[in-house]
Amino acid sequence: MSSATNSAPATADDVTDQDATAETADQTAAAEDGTAPPTDGWRRRVRRTARWSADALAVVGVLAAMTLPYQLDLVVPVAFARIPVEALVAAALLLVLPGRVRTPVAAALGALLGVLITLKVADIGFFSVLDRPFDPVLDWGLLADGYRFVDASYGRAAAVGAAVGTVVLTIGVLTLMVAATLRLARLLATHRRIGGGTVGALTAGWLVFALLGTQVVVYQDEWRTIGLPVADRATARLAYDHTMQIGASLQDRQEFAELAAVDAFRDVPDDELLTALRGKDVLLAFVESYGRDAVAHPDFSPLIGDLLDDGTQRLAAQGYQSRSAFLTSSTVGGSSWLAHASTLSGLWVDNQQRYRSLVTSDRLTLTRAFGRAGWRVAGFFPGNSRAWPEGAFFGYDQVYDSRNMGYAGDRFNFASIPDQYVLSAFDRFERRDNDQPVMAEVALLSSHAPWTPLPQLVNWNTVRDGSVFDREAMAAGQDNRSAEDGLRSDYPKAVAYSLSTIISFIESQGDDDLVVVFLGDHQPAPVVTGPAASHDVPVTIVTSDQAVLDRVAGWDWQEGLRPGPQAPVWQMDSFRDRFLVAFG
Repeated sequence: MSSATNSAPATADDVTDQDATAETADQTAAAEDGTAPPTDGWRRRVRRTARWSADALAVVGVLAAMTLPYQLDLVVPVAFARIPVEALVAAALLLVLPGRVRTPVAAALGALLGVLITLKVADIGFFSVLDRPFDPVLDWGLLADGYRFVDASYGRAAAVGAAVGTVVLTIGVLTLMVAATLRLARLLATHRRIGGGTVGALTAGWLVFALLGTQVVVYQDEWRTIGLPVADRATARLAYDHTMQIGASLQDRQEFAELAAVDAFRDVPDDELLTALRGKDVLLAFVESYGRDAVAHPDFSPLIGDLLDDGTQRLAAQGYQSRSAFLTSSTVGGSSWLAHASTLSGLWVDNQQRYRSLVTSDRLTLTRAFGRAGWRVAGFFPGNSRAWPEGAFFGYDQVYDSRNMGYAGDRFNFASIPDQYVLSAFDRFERRDNDQPVMAEVALLSSHAPWTPLPQLVNWNTVRDGSVFDREAMAAGQDNRSAEDGLRSDYPKAVAYSLSTIISFIESQGDDDLVVVFLGDHQPAPVVTGPAASHDVPVTIVTSDQAVLDRVAGWDWQEGLRPGPQAPVWQMDSFRDRFLVAFG
């Protein structure tokens, strides 16, 4: 048999290699015999340089996309000095596939990578604000909330620009990842030996780094050091985690319904509820973004801690005593209503699906318990600007929001209405000249991001309809902060204003019939605290009635407005039951 008969048919890769070799030979011969025009050589060099640049960009782009960390604080140059196992597997697959199959497989891998990178970018956004990954089942409604926040804080143009930018970015990522993987497939086909050797060497390196557990340090501060493994498999983990998350989110509705159906306090007679607080006006105030870091982080605690210590002494001089601890919130950085719902219902409400299930149930909330026991129940929510049907579930006799609170002053960014006016409205509309005891839940939003500009405290007698709060006059200079200032410097100032307002309000009341519980709803966003911060928030009870304090002696909360490092930590959903037991 002749050698021609024994020879194998040429593959697409062989043809590609032969064409490239022939082109190079023709170019060399043309250059030697002088038949190639000088401009053709220049053009070939430009095309060659452009081709090499595009190849390099495709390699770098795919590797960067795969090694991109899931949190913004971890996105530092050294974080990209890692070996993604997914890239090694994909490259090995493209090396062994025949030419006809390689192209559609490369396109599919590019599209899958584009989807995963879009999810990773969404995770970066959610971790930056809410300290958790994006939930592809439950979180779509939060996009509308984000739009409204940007609209209220920075204007309609910024909100529309952010929405359009998000769509363009998503389409762009998908397109670029498909283009990059197709180019890498062609590159591997053209340089099969070099590609195979490189993949083999990197695979050996990945195994060594994996066995040694080698990490690169990507974040470090006084509290914590965070490293990422050099032998990276974050993209595969991302795909697995989000796949599992979809199933868990779909099952969570039924699990939560079963939890909500069990309520030890639902059938307690009305006359046995909250008996130890009869005759008292009770104020439950949620302070926006008042988290544990406000009293413990070295960047914030000097200002906040001194303010709370001074407030403890000022209130003690008027006969008030206080006890403080921590609650672990069900949310971070936003979605404050989840924290409110967890505190009031005695259930862990950490997503919108649970919240919707809760407000359609017959669960006894703390506010409704006060109503059943004879209190008039009011809610003050200055951030609401439209109808809120959920208020009926919580049992409010009256809901005050930005439309009916009577505020005539200037608006202060997203917070809109200053905390001092909100507390003044509670006193004027509900406490004053009211024979029936009142229980009020109040949302204090002056410490809501973006934390500037801020109002200033005024004499309580001058608050009236809020006209005294002139944004331009009272916040002069706050919009012109220096370049080194920012979120981390504005945050403690905003919290200090809200806490100062509460302390001053209690001082202005000066009576034995007021019991105040104030707490944070959640920690600020991780862009302020840094990654891996706790979810704890301070909680404080203030009263001038020793009998009330005796009821909570078993809680072992610390004296004063400022909880220390050793203060008790409860999960937020335990507050309702402990409160009802202590005072019922």
